[in-house]
Amino acid sequence: MADISERDPLVLFMPSGKRGRFPVGTPVLDAARQLGVYVESVCGGRATCGRCQISVQEGNFAKHGITSSDDHLSPFGPKEERYERVRGLAQGRRLSCSAQILGDLVIDVPQDTVINAQVVRKAADERVFDRNPAIRMCYVEVEEPDMEKPLGDLDRLKAALASDWHFDDLDVDFHLIPKVQQILRKGEWKVTAAIHKDRDDDRARLIALYPGLKNEAYGIACDIGSTTIALHLSSLLSGRTVASAGTSNPQIRFGEDLMSRVSYVMMNPDGREAMTLAVREALNGLIDKVCTEGGVSRIDILDSVFVGNPIMHHLFLGIDPTELGGAPFALAVSGAVQVRSSEIGLPMNEGTRTYLLPCIAGHVGADAAAATLSEGPHRQEEMMLLVDIGTNAEIVLGNSARVVAASSPTGPAFEGAEISSGQRAAPGAIERIRIDPHTLEPRFRVIGVELWSDEPGFAEAAAVTGITGICGSAIIEVIAEMYLAGLISEDGVVDGAMAERSPRILPNGRTFSYLVHDGEQRITVTQNDVRAIQLAKAALYAGVKLLMDKQGVDHVDRIGLAGAFGTFIDPKYAMVLGLIPDCDLTRVKSVGNAAGTGARMCLLNRSYRREIEETVRRIEKIETALEPKFQEHFVYAMALPNKVDTFPHLGTVLTLPERKALVDASGDGGGRRRRRGRE
Repeated sequence: MADISERDPLVLFMPSGKRGRFPVGTPVLDAARQLGVYVESVCGGRATCGRCQISVQEGNFAKHGITSSDDHLSPFGPKEERYERVRGLAQGRRLSCSAQILGDLVIDVPQDTVINAQVVRKAADERVFDRNPAIRMCYVEVEEPDMEKPLGDLDRLKAALASDWHFDDLDVDFHLIPKVQQILRKGEWKVTAAIHKDRDDDRARLIALYPGLKNEAYGIACDIGSTTIALHLSSLLSGRTVASAGTSNPQIRFGEDLMSRVSYVMMNPDGREAMTLAVREALNGLIDKVCTEGGVSRIDILDSVFVGNPIMHHLFLGIDPTELGGAPFALAVSGAVQVRSSEIGLPMNEGTRTYLLPCIAGHVGADAAAATLSEGPHRQEEMMLLVDIGTNAEIVLGNSARVVAASSPTGPAFEGAEISSGQRAAPGAIERIRIDPHTLEPRFRVIGVELWSDEPGFAEAAAVTGITGICGSAIIEVIAEMYLAGLISEDGVVDGAMAERSPRILPNGRTFSYLVHDGEQRITVTQNDVRAIQLAKAALYAGVKLLMDKQGVDHVDRIGLAGAFGTFIDPKYAMVLGLIPDCDLTRVKSVGNAAGTGARMCLLNRSYRREIEETVRRIEKIETALEPKFQEHFVYAMALPNKVDTFPHLGTVLTLPERKALVDASGDGGGRRRRRGRE
């Protein structure tokens, strides 16, 4: 690799978030390979396979201090021109084997060209819910027209629905009025009416009409995460999940974390429109996918429910999120929203409605509301902590007496975006890791391979996927394991003296790194990686402590870890790291994609919509940025697991390293000594 200068162009690859500086003239494919970004190439750079396609995201990216432009790639060369002439290139696409870096770039690796794409692990859970959907399918036999009774066809349909189904004051979607006569005659005066009625005091509305008996209707429930999107197609009549699909949120190309996306909107005049279009296009792709998998037509989808954090919520609706970028973090709308799906760029049946759950606060969104509905801290006597760990952690703490909520800006470190060898969950990513405390040797598992790295056959199996980086669950484990093995101190400093015991401790400037794997892609944990995780986990823990202060409690009874990240982290290691407070480990569990489950609940039973609307009105919102004790909690939480809090439950399952004495504020050295994890 050529010598790198700070003046060389900075290149960021999305959605992995990996970045690096490269000399002008470096082919984009070479840059991707040096960073361990998976860009498929079958033809060996001859520009014949077309698998290495990329696109440039144009705009000003304030977080990174760069402007990305198509002009920062070399012009089309003979190979690309030949490929485009013979096979065609989609608008805005380039071949990374031919395109060369001329300036700062944000490169998008389109997921339709990637075989080893990110694993989006957000399947629907298996819970069964009572059904009371906003859609009812009502079969009626309509009186045929009569010369003696000049009542119109639509009016006789309404009369039949009033007589058989007691819909006495029925509204009708206008798009149906020109079609009623044709449908009635096609069905020989026997039809099935789809009636939408969300609230008890709403007027029922005829939104779709089918000839004959139609004994099925469908709905979609979707969680729009800042990193991934998960969508489920469900039968409104049986409640079964027909199909599920997920994808990376394409908005990642505009910014890895939420504030970066707000910044992009502020810096680029068409930024909001571009992000709204990107997410809606992704959603339409997922709808097509679940319909194909389930053998369902889009016109048979009659209801939909969406959740997301406030910025995803606003961008999905086409609302400028700029006001959420600074105090007082004002939402454009906080209550539940109901619109026609066609009005927000999601064509299904012409009458399909979309319901969005209410947002709790400026940075605690409809996804947190949905997770609260799913796990129900407001329905129990125990003090339950619910944490959805993403680029912005949303925290809910409470019981039937009182519920409080807050958010903490953890950033994308837990998902690998700010870690030197970090990556999103994809085949080849290390997902589990253990370090022998005596030899300091690691053993690990990668996604796509069932064997551990020290088991026979691992090398052959891993050759298929490669060993490409560390995903979020392993980032938590490797730093916790390094702490338990004595490789890093409670203050998070990588101990260079350990180099005497192991060649895996490598000098890195004035700090040290730990070598996890030395192969085609060298994977290390650097001092900067440890600091990034410390900052993220301290922000989360400080937010939790503020909520505990508000509730007047010094412990929680149970903890639910929500979201894709929460699903795959080991609670024990999360506690060693100090990501979550001490708790009986048998009462700490992953609750999966609780936000998606809450969305499904609202899809299948409109009573849940009323429950969460009322609950959100009662939840107390805590703004961490305005709380005086946040900084104190944050400083203490930088230590592993914490500078002042003890972890007696954790101490029953493992022995934590000896803790340093804590000097009191007077500085006389007579402060308390913290108890060890195991008494």
